[in-house]
Amino acid sequence: MKFADKNILVVGASSGIGLATARLLHELGATLYTASRHESPELAELNTAFIGVDVTQPLGQLLDGLPEVLHGVVYCPGSIKLRPFERIPAEDFRSDFELNVMGAVQVLQASMKRLKKANGASVVLFSTVAADTGMAFHTSIATAKAAVEGLTRALAAEYAASGIRVNAVAPSLTNTPLAAPLLSTPEKVEAGAKRHPLQRIGEPQDLAYMASFLLSDHSSFITGQIMPVDGGMGRLK
Repeated sequence: MKFADKNILVVGASSGIGLATARLLHELGATLYTASRHESPELAELNTAFIGVDVTQPLGQLLDGLPEVLHGVVYCPGSIKLRPFERIPAEDFRSDFELNVMGAVQVLQASMKRLKKANGASVVLFSTVAADTGMAFHTSIATAKAAVEGLTRALAAEYAASGIRVNAVAPSLTNTPLAAPLLSTPEKVEAGAKRHPLQRIGEPQDLAYMASFLLSDHSSFITGQIMPVDGGMGRLK
């Protein structure tokens, strides 16, 4: 896969899956525009065109920092708040929805005119295995990510004639800073691995490879799909 002469925006690129995706795209020759609340030292090493934004707030600054043509957008921000349903405040449902869904909506509305000018562009969003496979204590994030999957399919249908493909990646437990509380001991890592048919947890690179594939011309006949990268958890017993 090659991304020379392609402008790609990665939102949520400061750590975890977003950082791994930015690193891979950088290696593949993309011209990267990255956006997060803060630029991490690891992201700064890539010398991307960085835009500081909070996706839960108005995004005027994002528009100012983007090129006239975008060939791809990756939206990586996410949240993990696992607790019994009866103990989840309504505000947590709202904040998960604001970050995972409305943040993506804002970014894509700000980017769509630029994506149309590419005459063939790709959008990659992120869901979770829990949106399709019922898991206890996942009600808030599963609700938000199920909305992301609906957004993915609706946008894919609406913009297919414009040459814009829209897909989502659905990971399971992945070794990222966001998931650190779930992987804080060797015992937790082992237990998490055993829940997967492939007997390991995901790594950020696993998701970066899928995201880069969906951004590339190799996936030019794929749109409206939810691509599981979950070690078989969602489909196998």
